[in-house]
Amino acid sequence: MDHILHLKCLICGREYSPHEIEYVCPEHGREGVLDVRYDYELIARRFSREHLQDSEAYTMWRYKALLPVAAGAVTPPLTVGWTPLYETARLAKRHGLSTLWVKDEGRQPTASFKDRASAVAVVKAQEQGAQVITTASTGNAAAALSGLCASVGLANVIFVPANAPQAKLAQLLVFGSTVMLVEGSYDDAFELCQEAAAEYGWYNRNTGYNPYMTEGKKTASLEICEQLGWNAPDTIFVSVGDGSIIGGVHKGLKDLYALGWIDRMPRLYGVQAAGSDYLVQAWEENADVLTKEPIVANCVADSISAGLPRDRIKAMAAVKESGGGYIRVSDDEILAAIPALARDSGVFAEPAGAAGFAGLVTALEQGLVSRDERIVVLNTGNGLKDINSALKAVDLVGTKAFRVTPSMDDLRPVLSQVPGTSKVASTS
Repeated sequence: MDHILHLKCLICGREYSPHEIEYVCPEHGREGVLDVRYDYELIARRFSREHLQDSEAYTMWRYKALLPVAAGAVTPPLTVGWTPLYETARLAKRHGLSTLWVKDEGRQPTASFKDRASAVAVVKAQEQGAQVITTASTGNAAAALSGLCASVGLANVIFVPANAPQAKLAQLLVFGSTVMLVEGSYDDAFELCQEAAAEYGWYNRNTGYNPYMTEGKKTASLEICEQLGWNAPDTIFVSVGDGSIIGGVHKGLKDLYALGWIDRMPRLYGVQAAGSDYLVQAWEENADVLTKEPIVANCVADSISAGLPRDRIKAMAAVKESGGGYIRVSDDEILAAIPALARDSGVFAEPAGAAGFAGLVTALEQGLVSRDERIVVLNTGNGLKDINSALKAVDLVGTKAFRVTPSMDDLRPVLSQVPGTSKVASTS
C-alpha cells in the first residue's frame, strides 16, 4: 500500500506509518482520531478518470486505487456500492428547485450506507489475520458488519442497545452474529464494545476509532461525482449521528479535488434530530467538540441517536471546510419527510435517511440554499428497517387503508371518496 503516505492525528498532527499504529494516536487515547493521507501524485500516475470508463466493476471497489487496501486484496463477494442516484423532477418541482437528486443507499446488500465501511473493515481484518471482528451500533452498522462477515465466514460480536428496531435485530440473528443486547444507550454499547475488543483482541470496526471506516464511506461521494459526469453538485445534505458518514463524504470530495477530478468542493449540510443535536449545538455555540460534554440523546431516528458523536472532529471539519453548516429538525419533521420523499421520488427511507430530506426543506425555509442549486440528498437506509416509524409517519399525514368486503357494491362508495380512482378513462 505504497499509495498511503501516513496516518495523521487530527488533534496534534503527529504522523504514523500504517504499520506503526492500528487505530488511534496514543497521545490522546480514544479521542486521537487519525486520517489516512495519500500520495496523490503517485495515485494520479497509476489511476485516472479514464481508467474508470473501461471498468466493469460497478461496486465501491472500482475505486480500489483510492482505498487503503492492497491492489490484490480479496474483497467480499456482496455487491456493495454503485447505488442509484435518482434525479427527482417531481420532488424538485414541489419545492421550487431546479435540480434535485437522491442517492439511495437503501439499495445496499443490508439496506444501509454502513455496508461501505463494513466492507473495508472485513478486508482490513482479514489482512491482519483476525479471527473475530466487533462493532457497536444502533443497528445499521451492526447489520452491515453481520452481513459482510457472513459473506466471507468471519466470526463477529455485535453490541447494540436492547431497544434497537426488531428488523435490524432480525438481520443480525439471521446472519448468525453473536449479538449482545446492551441494557442502555448506544454510548453504553460503544463503551462495552471498546473494552471487550481490547480484552479479547478482536478487530475493532467502531466508527470514530478505526480510521479506515472513513475511507469506505467516502466512496459514496466518489460515486455521486462520477454519476454526475464529474460535475460536482453544489450542495449535499447528510443526516448525522456519530458523524462518520458526513466525514466520509467530505474525505471523498477532498480526494477528488486533490486529484483534479472535480473543480470545486460542494457545501455539506449535516442534519440532526432535535433530540440528538450535539453537533448542531456545537455549531451554534462555536464550541470545541473535544471538550463539549455529551448530551442525552433521544429521537425517533435511532440510526442518528448519539449523545457523543464518535467521529465529531471529522464531522465538524466537513461543514466548516466546505462552507456548509448544521441543521436541526424535529421528530415530526423527520416522520413527515418519509412519505413526502417516497411519494415524489419512489425512495422509501428509514427515519435517519429521511432526516436529510427534512433538513433540505428546513434549509430552504431558512434561506440557507438557493433554489437554483444542484442539490443531492443522501438517503442512508431503507424504510423497511423501521416499519413502526413508517406507520407513524403515514398516520401523521393522514393516510390510511380502507377495509372492504369482497363486493363491488362495498368498493364503489369507498372509491368515490378517493380522488382519481372512481372513474377510468375510456381506452377505445
